[in-house]
Amino acid sequence: MHHFWYPRKELYCENVPVGEIIEKFGTPCYIYSLATLERHYQAFDQAFSSVGHLVCYSVKANSNLAILAALARLGAGADIVSGGELYRAIKAGIPASRIVFSGVGKTEAEIEAALKSDILMFNVESLQELELIGQMASRMGKEARVALRINPDVDPQTHPYISTGLRKNKFGLPLDQALEGYRLAREMPGLSPVGVDCHIGSQITELSPFLDALKRVKEFISQLEEEGIKIRYLDLGGGLGIPYRDETPPHPTYYGQALVKELKGLPYTLILEPGRVIVGNAGILVTRVLYTKDTGEKRFVIVDAGMNDLARPSLYGSYHEIVPVRREERETVVVDVVGPICESGDFLARERPLPEVAPGDLLAVMSAGAYGFVMASNYNSRPRPAEVLVKGDQFYLVRERESYDDLIRGEIIPWEDGHA
Repeated sequence: MHHFWYPRKELYCENVPVGEIIEKFGTPCYIYSLATLERHYQAFDQAFSSVGHLVCYSVKANSNLAILAALARLGAGADIVSGGELYRAIKAGIPASRIVFSGVGKTEAEIEAALKSDILMFNVESLQELELIGQMASRMGKEARVALRINPDVDPQTHPYISTGLRKNKFGLPLDQALEGYRLAREMPGLSPVGVDCHIGSQITELSPFLDALKRVKEFISQLEEEGIKIRYLDLGGGLGIPYRDETPPHPTYYGQALVKELKGLPYTLILEPGRVIVGNAGILVTRVLYTKDTGEKRFVIVDAGMNDLARPSLYGSYHEIVPVRREERETVVVDVVGPICESGDFLARERPLPEVAPGDLLAVMSAGAYGFVMASNYNSRPRPAEVLVKGDQFYLVRERESYDDLIRGEIIPWEDGHA
């Protein structure tokens, strides 16, 4: 469900014509629907209303301050994976007491910042990391609440780049090492083992991998309890998929019901880390057609958004629906929609049936709210796009388009200005 629609022949975001936004802010441009964002968060949150829980939005999916602030107002926490995301979450009004810190490569500076902020919990991914957090917490006179991320060796049946729950993945600890880690955390000054963490991947469209992982987590918790290690939090991560094309992921209601049923009243506060399912279909990327070209072998639509603006098609071979901003009766042709980047891998769609377009036409790349702008780069020295948030019949610029001056900010020519 989302609030991008055609009340007539023109695409709207909520009650605003997309063309009106582009007329003011240009292309490429990310546009987000606040109503969609709020609806998706509330649907997910309500799915776990029968048990104690905390929804920690996965900041890496979309870290714009306006998005984070909107979720903070709804009571969301944050799942972060860097010091920068910690900074963003707190700036947006998410209390540190609702923040969990995941990720395999936390630096000393990031750990120190999180300890000073007194976040809810570290999700620890290696024994060396556990020891470092304990040493730093003890030195600072703090107590670090920790959960070890266990790797249940469950196949999430998703793209290998976003699979995280197999033994061959870099994430988490095998169960035997995790048990050793909890024993260490119990004895080490500065550490308080309060939770167990498990996250198996992203864009998962079946319930069975989640349930298989949860069963293994429950067995592991029983081992901890036998050793006298009591936990308060069970962090089940995120990963619930969205429909990009013909996927039929379970609705959050059924996802919640299945997990709660499997837990059978266990006395833990659940922590959930949804990202894509909250924001994925709340955003689009709008791009303008620059040229069309027919080589005799293939027809191309060349647009002003490239792989630097939306990396998913080039990186994962991902499908995003592409629709005209203005609907007209035109012949359907099969085209590659490609960007201006000097790479053969720069495409938004391949062999895609689309209505014929002409230079100046606008196209909307759907389901671009997650892993869109956050993965954008300045490759080919291209300024990153503007971001706009729509609320009802109003729209707001929530990130300015970068300028050429932004591209070189911080760069120094050493033999000028007395540097050499």
